[in-house]
Amino acid sequence: MKHIEVVAGVIEFDGKILCMQRDKGKFEYVSYKWEFPGGKIEEGETKQEALARELREEMEMEVDVNEHLTDVYYEYPDFTMNMYCFKCKAHSDKFVLNVHHDFKWLKKEDLMSVDWAPADVPIVEKILEN
Repeated sequence: MKHIEVVAGVIEFDGKILCMQRDKGKFEYVSYKWEFPGGKIEEGETKQEALARELREEMEMEVDVNEHLTDVYYEYPDFTMNMYCFKCKAHSDKFVLNVHHDFKWLKKEDLMSVDWAPADVPIVEKILEN
């Protein structure tokens, strides 16, 4: 089974957290689910560099990648993944919706109001603990 290493950002701006809705993709079980944005780590990159690059590429968004929040290992039907999650501070609430279907800026207490991708649920739980 394929294994991937990815990063995700819990991006905050003005007291709200950015939640992204996946578009329809090749994996039906995560199509239109909500996630924290990020992507694959490329050879030679630190996790923080990968996250900043992915957010620039996918959303044309600049952030400060801050402290590590949590790590998630998840087994989907077609692949396994390690996801390394960091708290981020957005420079602005403006970005471009290049690869996602939709987005919401949610208060912490409203995070469970959307249907999260299974691998992102532990991240939401970690946020709600604090």
